[in-house]
Amino acid sequence: MISLREVASRWLVALAVVAWPVASPAAQKPLWEAGLGVGAMVFPDYRGSDEVNAYPIPLPYFVYRGEFLKADREGLRGELFDKRYLELSFSMNATIPVSSDDNDARAGMPNLRPTLEFGPSLDVHLWRSSDTNRKLDLVLPLRVPITLESSPKALGWNFSPRLNLDIQNVGGYEGWNFGIGAGPLFGAAKYHEYFYSVAPRFATASRRAYDARGGYSGTHLIAAISKRFPDYWVGAYMRYDNLSNAAFADSPLVRQQNYLTGGIGIAWMIGKSKRMVEVGDDEITE
Repeated sequence: MISLREVASRWLVALAVVAWPVASPAAQKPLWEAGLGVGAMVFPDYRGSDEVNAYPIPLPYFVYRGEFLKADREGLRGELFDKRYLELSFSMNATIPVSSDDNDARAGMPNLRPTLEFGPSLDVHLWRSSDTNRKLDLVLPLRVPITLESSPKALGWNFSPRLNLDIQNVGGYEGWNFGIGAGPLFGAAKYHEYFYSVAPRFATASRRAYDARGGYSGTHLIAAISKRFPDYWVGAYMRYDNLSNAAFADSPLVRQQNYLTGGIGIAWMIGKSKRMVEVGDDEITE
């Protein structure tokens, strides 16, 4: 169940400390920028699936710097509250469909419909370096997933708190940006049931009936590197998932508990607005 927002953030990038107050002088950037490119990704059909596929994909690049609505490396979101140490935003996720005819573990079961996820995200700005080139955030997104079909179904909730470290000009190389984020995942019983339960009528000799519970969903770590050149953008990412001790780890649909995924991409700039807007220097370069 690869999230489309995760895909976007992988490209455009995955404990308490005292937040370091920093100055944020304004800079002028276009209200919006757009580009289009190509990429390649390798990932399983859903978290825990042992069937891995490589996909060539179109790679859109879009940045919008509105006062309320924003679209950038963090995905599409609406900022509800933005202060030096706290930011409350409205964000969206989505998951892709999976055909059970093409997945051995789910053979004979209903297909997985795509889902749309939406909800608030509270970002706590824990630390900024004095030159604003490095920042550490605690990101707390809580979302409600809904299936996209003729009769949509609400799937409870999911929560994925994580620590994000972003570094601009990594290693002293101008324009190269590195990001790494890690944290646990949690989901409601309905959410886990959708992906990992096996109703008795779909049980077979090799696939027992199973009723997934809510709770811990495992952990993940995402690292990405990218650079924006004047006329194009390049990036790559790698993600590690660990499902050990997840509430659904003993589901017959879970066939691997540790795996790596990754991808690369390039996008060429095709347009930008003439209107310029002010942004703070602590904005990570896209």
